[in-house]
Amino acid sequence: MEVNVATANGRAVLHLRGRFDFNSSRDFRDAIDIALGQPDTSGVQVDLGGVEYLDSSALGMLLMLRDRCKGANKTVSLSNCRGAVKQVLDIANFSRLFQIE
Repeated sequence: MEVNVATANGRAVLHLRGRFDFNSSRDFRDAIDIALGQPDTSGVQVDLGGVEYLDSSALGMLLMLRDRCKGANKTVSLSNCRGAVKQVLDIANFSRLFQIE
């Protein structure tokens, strides 16, 4: 998976592309560290528009991000969820845990 971090409107945006699975954990954690290390941001947005597949370990990583954002007093949201990715998030009831844009 490819992860790019950008800052826009006071938010760190993680743009993900490819398969979001266990093999992506190191790249995702590194991106989280960069995003949360930016003092001028009030939240983190995960753009899943380029993700073609995610598994249970990806769900766990998103939950870890949620916990870290809560600890840093930052908001977290998911965006551009569609297709199989949206189905997995719906089955896992992530709309109850995350703001989904």
